[in-house]
Amino acid sequence: MIPFQYVKPGKPQAAIDTVAKDQTAMFIAGGTNLLDLMKRGVMNPEKLVDINKLPLRKIEKENGNTRIGALALNSAVAEDKLILEKHPLLAQALNAGASAQLRNMATVGGNIMQRVRCSYFYDLATPCNKREPGSGCSALQGYNRMHAIFGHSDKCIAVNPSDMNIALVALDATVLVSGPKGDRKIPFAEFHRLPGDTPHIDTNLQKGELITAVDISENPYQKYVHYLKVRDRNSYAFALVSVAAALDLAGGTIKSARLAMGGVAHKPWRLTEAEQFLAGKPATEASFRQAAEIAMRGAKAFEHNQFKLKLGPNVLVQALKNAAGAV
Repeated sequence: MIPFQYVKPGKPQAAIDTVAKDQTAMFIAGGTNLLDLMKRGVMNPEKLVDINKLPLRKIEKENGNTRIGALALNSAVAEDKLILEKHPLLAQALNAGASAQLRNMATVGGNIMQRVRCSYFYDLATPCNKREPGSGCSALQGYNRMHAIFGHSDKCIAVNPSDMNIALVALDATVLVSGPKGDRKIPFAEFHRLPGDTPHIDTNLQKGELITAVDISENPYQKYVHYLKVRDRNSYAFALVSVAAALDLAGGTIKSARLAMGGVAHKPWRLTEAEQFLAGKPATEASFRQAAEIAMRGAKAFEHNQFKLKLGPNVLVQALKNAAGAV
């Protein structure tokens, strides 16, 4: 790890100004991803701006929305009474991620910003366009079992590793940020980017912008929800495929649905066409299988992740069956 400066401002504007004025500076909170990347030499910020003193930990009702502060710990959010009552899908997704120890350190803002877990991204001896633009993508012809089947490019086929992000995109969350040019709100579906020709840019945040909170609006998805994650072992493993499923049901008929998949794309992958298909359909396995077929349109696998083409729709159907299980 290279030497770095460390500062710990007490006010958001001071933190924003410090990062905005220094190209080598980065925010740090729980550090569960960034410190690992620094130890391996993948990322080398010369200044860390610790934001843990900032007042960004509250989970509260705000203008009819549920507002989750960016510094709220993953474990605190998953156990919060308001989240369990209003957004149980988010609690399920958080509890499926990482280990209990990591959830006690990781923050909501950091979870949103965590970087891909492609082994070639972490291996300094191999080309990686995300780590070094223009160097190539080793995963294209390498071992690509964990990689994307949607939205990839010839520059990068890595996937977003977060479970929380999958639930938040399904719930139409909004990311609140503050920066040198003021405050703005970013729909969660627009926060992360597909790799395209610039895979080194993960999000649409601008330099110096600080995530301050996440808003989730009132919705009817409190009862019929399920987050299903398929992985290589029962805990502390990233998703091969995951699905966040939420249904609004009336007498066995689906009024509306929210669906997203993880482990399949460079960003949380929302399944809007499958959602639209399910509206007005009976909550049956036949409906779910048709929705899964629609959801998988356009999927393209590589040498080692062909299994995701079969696993994906099966996980989607099972997640929907589990969500509707209380009918």
